[in-house]
Amino acid sequence: MSKREALREFQARIVTRLQSARAQGALVASWLAVESAGQSYLVPLGHAGEIFPGTSVQPVPHTLGWFLGVANLRGSLVGVVDLAALLHATPRRDEQALSEISLLTFNPALEVNAALLVDRLLGLRSAQDFVASEPPAEDGPSYFGATYLDAHGARWRELNLQLLAQDSTFLSINA
Repeated sequence: MSKREALREFQARIVTRLQSARAQGALVASWLAVESAGQSYLVPLGHAGEIFPGTSVQPVPHTLGWFLGVANLRGSLVGVVDLAALLHATPRRDEQALSEISLLTFNPALEVNAALLVDRLLGLRSAQDFVASEPPAEDGPSYFGATYLDAHGARWRELNLQLLAQDSTFLSINA
């Protein structure tokens, strides 16, 4: 099965699960879980747009290193941001990891024509998947929400794309 077909199946499963949850009267999933530079993040479903397999990105001169350039996604040019680099982390991208890279676009309602390059998609998560939470760090960026702890001890940080889209650092791509 090709990577593109696997991604389409993954997206179809997510859509089916969301439709099923809505039909039951409760939305069981709150976040799309992603990994970047070995860190786990939770993106609110209302902030996430479409998911695309890693694709070629045309570099844009005189931009910061975390702004990879633009990609043609369904006929629209979209700015591509390397989430790991934006967060000052070192990406872990070996040959296998490169096959799992995805682009997560912002929900069109956020009015940001951008996509985040993430190392892996980890599926959907709900509040029931976590045993504890911690408030956001006071000295952290405004776009980081609470940190959640799952039953295995893994830490998941909420990444608010709406606040990220308004962040002055995110909006200043020129070097």
